[in-house]
Amino acid sequence: MKVTTITGAEFQKMVRVSSQRLNDNADFINRLNVFPVPDGDTGTNMSLSFASGYKYLSDVNSESTGELASALAKGLLMGARGNSGVILSQIFRGFHKSVGDKQQLSAQDLTDAISSGVKMAYKAVMKPQEGTILTVARKAAEAVRKEVKKTDDCVAIMKVAYEAAEEALKMTPELLPVLKEVGVVDSGGQGLVFVYQGFYDALSGNVRPEDEQKHTPSLGEMPEMVGAEHAQSKLNVEDIKNGYCTQIMVRIGRGKQVTQKFDYDTFYNYLADLGDSLLVINDDEVVKVHVHTEYPGKVLSWGQQFGDLQTVKVDNMRWQQEEIIINDKKEEAEAAQPVTNDIAGDYGIVAVASGAGITDILKSLGATYILSGGQTMNPSTKDIVDAINSTQAEKVIVLPNNKNILLAADQAATVVDAEVAVVPTASISEAMTALLAFEKTKTLAENRQDMTDSLQDVTFGKVTNAVRDTTIEGQEIKNGQFMGIIGKKIEIVAENVQQATVKMIEKMADEDSEIVTILFGADGSQQEAEAIKDAVLAIDEDLEVEIYEGDQPVYQYMVSVE
Repeated sequence: MKVTTITGAEFQKMVRVSSQRLNDNADFINRLNVFPVPDGDTGTNMSLSFASGYKYLSDVNSESTGELASALAKGLLMGARGNSGVILSQIFRGFHKSVGDKQQLSAQDLTDAISSGVKMAYKAVMKPQEGTILTVARKAAEAVRKEVKKTDDCVAIMKVAYEAAEEALKMTPELLPVLKEVGVVDSGGQGLVFVYQGFYDALSGNVRPEDEQKHTPSLGEMPEMVGAEHAQSKLNVEDIKNGYCTQIMVRIGRGKQVTQKFDYDTFYNYLADLGDSLLVINDDEVVKVHVHTEYPGKVLSWGQQFGDLQTVKVDNMRWQQEEIIINDKKEEAEAAQPVTNDIAGDYGIVAVASGAGITDILKSLGATYILSGGQTMNPSTKDIVDAINSTQAEKVIVLPNNKNILLAADQAATVVDAEVAVVPTASISEAMTALLAFEKTKTLAENRQDMTDSLQDVTFGKVTNAVRDTTIEGQEIKNGQFMGIIGKKIEIVAENVQQATVKMIEKMADEDSEIVTILFGADGSQQEAEAIKDAVLAIDEDLEVEIYEGDQPVYQYMVSVE
């Protein structure tokens, strides 16, 4: 099949198919995460970012590829999550800039657009790293620039782009030693390969049946969708028809109670009769279920007929709703009082955080708006834009508190009316330090410099458990062991969380260290933190150790040493 010009309808199909491919493979991309910690979200970020782009494009009633490419770029920018999502948005921002207002695209137009996307993406990253999505994009662009000299066929151009991207992806472990050591390719690069694969298949007519399905959440995307299902703050408890939010993951065909061969329709239809808000997502190995029901036991029993239960989670939503109502009334009462912030003055300070304890700490230090998010919940560019606008301040400081959110924060700063400074905080501890350096009488530029400079005085570490076996930098890590991560490097591996935390603090501290701050998370405890404090003081009694309840997910303990 030969296509010499890409129409608006064909371009829309290309984007739809690629969005579906990212959605279908989000969990696979997530699993390419190098660190064996439960925070691999590249696939989810890229899938949700591209889905936002497709939604914007779908809302445009036009046959112009230029207008459609503009909508795609806008949607990707506003929906961009994490570094991978932001870089993907920049690739298609460059694509849009090249296409301009063209009605249709020739092979040369397509080639120029792909090349323009690479330039824009490299420009957006302060220190481009080869062996990543950038390398994959660049190699694809180099290949199509050669191919266009020989053909006017857009299908041939996309075929070469896809194949070159795939070859470049295979080489990423040679460019990034950590990928080679762990035995994976770059996750962001893999995501871009799926995008180009979708473009090629859509143009060539090689569209799979699943590409024609309505966009549904993948296994990797499902947790975020489930979170949306829980937004019930306006419900009365009596109005909840099905009171138990029930989630299971079944390993298909495994276990002693298997009596049925898995068939999606059979499996789905039975559950549909048990409740509402039903999501059933599967691949060849597992099926994941989310349903609101009055009969959680029946859901579990049904799942066991098809395989063993890998995970089970049941929440009483009526009880949760009672708590929500109590908290809402408390917040409404507080909101009725005049609100002043003597710390921030005329400034707005947006901080990204997850956990009630951390939220309270950052507010007490002067943050005026807490945007919910973190390692596994990267807020989109639009989320950050909305947070900035919500401060209603002319000068706003943004603390992303995670390197994977920094690019999205930078992008948000370019599309708002307020004067914005992004302080590159990579952790909650750095945010606390930066807030202490803030002075409302100084200019935005002065505060940004002072707050950024203050980050040099703090060392940050975090402790979590490994979720898979791996070897990194010659260090063998087993599933279930606890890791102390200082900066971005796994420095400590231990059999229990207390041992890992104490050893990590010991490695972080030096003769100039004075203060150790410990934030215990949702899976940590005050009692355990006190035991950690005692062990640290036994090593160095001159240290001042402070303990706070952070309530953060993923990391049992987050520690700063100053």
